[in-house]
Amino acid sequence: MKRIGIVEDEVFIREELGEILEKAGYEVVAVEDFEKVEEELSKAPLDLVLLDLNLPGKSGFQICRELKHKGTTPVCVLTSRDQMADELRALELGADEYLTKPCRKERLLARVSNVLKRYEGRKHLLEGKKFLLDQQTYTLYIHDESIVLPKNQGKLLEVFLKKRGQIVTKEELSIALWDTIDFIDENALQVNLTRLKKTMQKLHMEEEIETIRGTGYRLEIR
Repeated sequence: MKRIGIVEDEVFIREELGEILEKAGYEVVAVEDFEKVEEELSKAPLDLVLLDLNLPGKSGFQICRELKHKGTTPVCVLTSRDQMADELRALELGADEYLTKPCRKERLLARVSNVLKRYEGRKHLLEGKKFLLDQQTYTLYIHDESIVLPKNQGKLLEVFLKKRGQIVTKEELSIALWDTIDFIDENALQVNLTRLKKTMQKLHMEEEIETIRGTGYRLEIR
């Protein structure tokens, strides 16, 4: 059964959406604490998040950005904001669908179903800025083509994507490459990092690996 998270602060609408989705055969996780939205959503794996934009505390835009920054969970925006600028902003932040209220349940369910179908088979994919990485084969999907990365480059990029926005230590990179931190070969680590950086530059990727002096490395948008 697919599990859908609902981020909607109006109680009546939240309950109505939950009822519609449950009758359609989905399991629903409804957020009620809007000070801890990400924490509420992370309690169980979700197949899709239905997100309002006008929320107490963080805006839906910020939540959308953070959700897409951390993983590949699809986001369907459902909002009363019907301005083109809002829709474009949400889509630029990674939203997969944009629906305006009021929305007929048939349209809502159809859009939800379509998004879920698009994400079928993507459980092993990590999402970056305009690219995807297959964790099983280290195939990189970018610019409408697929490229199989050397194993070590794939392992490193996988770690950076899983911890996007966070500092990755040399110890974590050593474990990813050699399954140990007993002896960190600084030279070998730098060689592998340099090769990955060159690959990313060659592919004109919009993210790059930054050195955080004395701490480690971090994947940043250029």
